[in-house]
Amino acid sequence: MLSLLLLHFKIKRMKVLKFGGTSVGSVENMTNVKTIIDNGEKKIVVLSAMSGTTNSLVAIASHIENNAREAALAAVTALYETYTPVLKHLLTETTLHELAAAYVLERFEVLKTACNTPFSSVLENEILAQGELMSTFMFHCFLKQEGLRSALLPALDFMKINAQKEPSFLHIEQEITEALAAAGDADIYITQGFICLDAEGHVSNLQRGGSDYTATIVGAAIRAEEVQIWTDIDGMHNNDPRFVEGTQPIANLSFDEAAELAYFGAKILHPQTVLPVQKDGIPVRLKNTMDPEAKGTSITRNHVESGIKAIAAKDAITAIKIKSGRMLQAHGFLKKVFEIFETYETSIDMITTSEVAVSLTIDDDSKLDAIVADLEQFSSIEVDKNQSIICLVGHAIVNHDGTHKLFQILKDVKIRMISYGGSNNNISLLVDTDNKIKTLQKLNSYLFQFAAV
Repeated sequence: MLSLLLLHFKIKRMKVLKFGGTSVGSVENMTNVKTIIDNGEKKIVVLSAMSGTTNSLVAIASHIENNAREAALAAVTALYETYTPVLKHLLTETTLHELAAAYVLERFEVLKTACNTPFSSVLENEILAQGELMSTFMFHCFLKQEGLRSALLPALDFMKINAQKEPSFLHIEQEITEALAAAGDADIYITQGFICLDAEGHVSNLQRGGSDYTATIVGAAIRAEEVQIWTDIDGMHNNDPRFVEGTQPIANLSFDEAAELAYFGAKILHPQTVLPVQKDGIPVRLKNTMDPEAKGTSITRNHVESGIKAIAAKDAITAIKIKSGRMLQAHGFLKKVFEIFETYETSIDMITTSEVAVSLTIDDDSKLDAIVADLEQFSSIEVDKNQSIICLVGHAIVNHDGTHKLFQILKDVKIRMISYGGSNNNISLLVDTDNKIKTLQKLNSYLFQFAAV
């Protein structure tokens, strides 16, 4: 036990670096990653599956669920053929190439066996885990070939979630120390993002984008000096660059600001990324694998400036209007409404109220029919699908002098709902998804481009 404590003391100031699927999606990009991490410092590197792999694995699982066994096997073969040239060009040293090729073949044998196995959620999770297992083994072999002191740190040895699908932090802290001891002395410890064990010990995962979450969970567990999230964009931008031209990276965000942006649609971060490290104030830095010299975005406890910093959008939102005369001067009405959503384990994003109606939004409509049926027992219900939440984020924006500018857009775009004042760091607008891009562009003009002139 003493040796483990000493080891924990030695490694607790390491950095944790996470690289996404695009960052390890080609031989060239893996080489870039090797260059980034080869700086003589001890670190833990968290890797996603190679880009495109998880989508293919999802498709394979879907074929099996639908009893399309031949289609599943064909998809397995097609995916395997994408790995052969990567192995050939990444690993030129014969022994390491043969070792990695044998391991990849073994993973694909697992997938072939799965194609003839009755479908279950456990089987699906085992299928989805294969991508991270392959990318980490291949990259570990590549580092060995390049003369770096690398060791594999299997995530399934320490990453675990509880019955509520939340990280089992005490278990992770204890087990990662033992896993590091078992891995031996190295400069770079390679582990898998996304995958974990569930409360019953079955292979599970942290949902799509969960490698970010893995990195900060690991960072919190070892009290890391810093967690770096490396992707294919130079930090968090002040608007969505897919839909708006001329967006700019944000140099600094607070944990609260970053959490709001991630939850409301900023794709660069998993929604829960900052939560594990926020308590201990462990900084998170967002960096670009393709442009390592770019400053990126620093996420810390500090509120560097006030006012609106960024805009994000969350799609696939359903708005529900609950109207009832029983609301008028009645207590307990909202409690009754909320209990229905709790019963069906469906979270609410936005809510506004009047004397006779409540409007709210959900992003999971899988139980919508049952929810509506229960609400209709005491209310009239209107449902609007294909909505988007436009979220404006910044420190103390509710009270900032410049915030009034956003309301200039109300004359140009139909706004379904407004959430103002529920958080000092967030103002949210609900619009029809058909108007989302126009809204993002107009807000960008009002808030950032005009302000810069």
